[in-house]
Parts: sequence; C-alpha cells; structure tokens
Amino acid sequence: MTSELDIFVGNTTLIDEDVYRLWLDGYSVNDAVALRVRSGILEQTGATAAVLQSDTMDHYRTFHMLERLLHAPPKLLHQLIFQIPPSRQALLIERYYAFDEAFVREVLGKKLSKGTKKDLDDISTKTGITLKSCRRQFDNFKRVFKVVEEMRGSLVDNIQQHFLLSDRLARDYAAIVFFANNRFETGKKKLQYLSFGDFAFCAELMIQNWTLGAVDSQVDDMDVDLDKEFLQDLKELKVLVADKDLLDLHKSLVCTALRGKLSVFSEMEANFKNLSRGLVNVAAKLTHNKDVRDLFVDLVEKFVEPCRSDHWPLNDVRLFLNQYSASVHSLDGFRHQALWDRYMGTLRGCLLRLYHD
Repeated sequence: MTSELDIFVGNTTLIDEDVYRLWLDGYSVNDAVALRVRSGILEQTGATAAVLQSDTMDHYRTFHMLERLLHAPPKLLHQLIFQIPPSRQALLIERYYAFDEAFVREVLGKKLSKGTKKDLDDISTKTGITLKSCRRQFDNFKRVFKVVEEMRGSLVDNIQQHFLLSDRLARDYAAIVFFANNRFETGKKKLQYLSFGDFAFCAELMIQNWTLGAVDSQVDDMDVDLDKEFLQDLKELKVLVADKDLLDLHKSLVCTALRGKLSVFSEMEANFKNLSRGLVNVAAKLTHNKDVRDLFVDLVEKFVEPCRSDHWPLNDVRLFLNQYSASVHSLDGFRHQALWDRYMGTLRGCLLRLYHD
C-alpha cells in the first residue's frame, strides 16, 4: 500500500512584530522573554518557557543580521538571503527609523557628533528610554544627515529615495537634518512647552521659503542651508520701525482694520510698536549665526510671551498677524514688499504654531 504525501518547503523569514518592538526598544533577550511571559503568551500558545526563550533568541539573531541592511534600506530590498515580503520590508524599515518624541526633543538642534553621543547616558536616564534605543535613534539621525546633507534636490525626496521612509517620517527626518545643520536652540526652559511637531512644522515652512532651494532648485544642500543673501537683505526691513512715519502709519492701518474685531484691541494698540520692533529686529539680526540659532528663543520672548501675558486668544493673534503682514503693502514709502512677504509668510505660520493660548 502506497500513500501520497504533499510537501511544501518555504524559506520566508518570519518576523514577529512584538519581538521586533522589544528588540528596537533595546531590551536584552532575557528581559524580552520576561515581558513576553508577562503578556500571557505561554497561556495563549501552550508553549514552554524553554521554547519561548529559543524563539526570542532566534528572532534576535535574525534582527541582528538584518540590521546592517537596515542601515542602507535599498540593500534590504535587493538582497536574496532573507525572503521577506515587500510589506514586511517596509514595516521593518519604518519601525527601525521611527523615534521617540522624548528622545528627539533632547537632541533636536544639537550637533550630531561624538560630544552629543556622550550625553546619551543622561538622556536615557531622563527619558526612561533604554541606552541601546537612544544609540539606535541617534545613529539613525546621524546616518541620514551624513547621506543627504550635501545633496542636490529636495531634502524630503532625497531621504525617501535613500532610506525608503514614508512621506511623514521623511518630513520629520528633514526637520531633524535642517535643525542639526542650523543648530537652532530648542532646549531652553522657555521652549520646553513646544513639541517636536511644533518645531518640525516651522522647519518645513523655513525649508520651503528661507533656504537656497526656495530660489534655486539646482544648488547643493539647497534645503539644508538658509539663503545667506536673503538673511542679509532682511536688514532692509528695519526701516519699518526706524522710520517713525512708517511705523505710525503701519500702526494706524492695522488699528483701523482691526477696531471692533479683537477682544484685546486696547492691549494690541498700546503694545503695537513693541511687537513690531520685536518682529522686525528678529529679521535684522539673522545675519549672525548666534541670532539664527536663537530664532525660536527670540520669537517666544519678543512676541509669544508679551501676547500671552495680555491673554490674547489664538484667533486674535491670527487676525493681528494677517493684518500686520498685509498692511505693509499699503505703505507707499516701503520698497521691499517681496522680501517682507518671504519673511512674514513663514514667520506668521511659525508664530501661530508656537502660540499656545
């Protein structure tokens, strides 16, 4: 008597998402096993502790072998050793390059160097993120920065092309690269209320409007470096507050347009000149690297805090900034309208994001 037996042989690499998360979070095999036991997996599967230990070790070995490919994601797509479906490859890459909000806030704007890496012990203690995970995230930031910092073309597109990240994650990395290159201060106490998302929003506006790429799409590192000629030209805006007649006319135009529309009209009218001087002087100082680095500190000190102390609702801030920006076009003696629009278009968006009433 003969019997027929169908045999199927496959070599698809199995990826357990939960174990991958534990590995990415920096847990040792033993800690990962303990966490899996605590999740109730032994009862759910009927497996023994020894099998669970072996399974976890096997997954960790696989992740360690995959890691060198994850450092250059296109290699993961083209290698033949690990048979991983495309959807699984995308998941591996996206999660490997994902980062913790608490971690990125600690390093945002700092130089991605050995000096900062030495601080990772303290950051790990402060945030509760394992040191191993902190190192992975820091090394990812540094790796992406090194690859794209001097490339031509869109920063987001270059990151997506070389690291195969989703659009949202690529935009976040573009913000990280932009902040690291320009060394914006984000760690001061008065800036702690701001999230990474707040800074990333502002970075995107600045990349679109204040970089070399905003005027020339063929230059190297076009989305990384601020347009120095534009920053130099911003000194021309100082006439808006240095010329008393222009300042008075600007105030008159804004007050006439907003009378009866703001709940804080009297506060705005009394403080207009100080607010205008603050916004224009921020522009005039951006020729110096230190003042570029202190941009967000200055915006909070010169505009956000004064408005907050007078209890401006967010909608009043929006109405004021819109009218403040638009009224300049009615100043006959002012000759730098395009420069003003390039500056205030971005600044208005940033200030609205920074203002938490």
